[in-house]
Amino acid sequence: MTFEEIKSLDEQYVMHTYGRFPAAIDHGQGATLWDVNGKEYIDFTSGIGVTSLGHADQGWLKAVTEQAGKLAHISNLFYTAPYAQVAQKLCQRTGMANVMFANSGAEANEAMIKLARKWSFDKYGKGRGTVLTLYNSFHGRTITTLAATGQDKFHNYFFPFTEGFRYAQANDITALKGTSSTTTSSPLPRASATPRPTT
Repeated sequence: MTFEEIKSLDEQYVMHTYGRFPAAIDHGQGATLWDVNGKEYIDFTSGIGVTSLGHADQGWLKAVTEQAGKLAHISNLFYTAPYAQVAQKLCQRTGMANVMFANSGAEANEAMIKLARKWSFDKYGKGRGTVLTLYNSFHGRTITTLAATGQDKFHNYFFPFTEGFRYAQANDITALKGTSSTTTSSPLPRASATPRPTT
C-alpha cells in the first residue's frame, strides 16, 4: 500500500485521538526504520520504550517465535513458567520484593496510586489519600492518570476527574513541604520486606 492509501484508511477507521507524523513505517532493523517509500529513519522513540532491543533483534525474534508456538497468551488466572521466571529476574536485578505486570504505563501508574493509598490507609486510616505529583508531569491517559498529570491542557473535556491529587513544582522543597498533611507517601518494598500487600 502507498502512504496515501494507508493514511486514508487510518483517518477513516481509526479514532483521531492523537496526531501522527507524515510517514508510514514498513519495517526496521536495529535502530533503523524504513517507510513504505524506502526512506530511512533513525528510531529515537523505541516505540515509546517498548522496542528497547531495536527492531528485528534475532534473540528476541527467536524467543518470541518459540513462545508463540507454545502459548501466545494465557490469563493470569493460571501459572506459567515464563511469567514467574521474568518476575524472579526483575526482582533479583532491582532488589525489589515482587513485581506486577501491566499492559501500559497508565495501568502501572494506577496500580502504584492504589498501592500507595492502600499502604497509607493500612498505616494511618482514612484521610491521607491525596497523591502529590509535579507540574508538567505526564502519567497516562486514563481518567485517574490524567488527574495525576500536572498539565492543564489534559484537564479538559473528560470531567469529572478522580479526586485526590495535588501538584508541586519540581526541585522546590518549600512547595513540597507546604503540601497537605493528607498527602500519602509509600516506600517501595525491597527484597528484604515482609509480606507483600494484597490488592
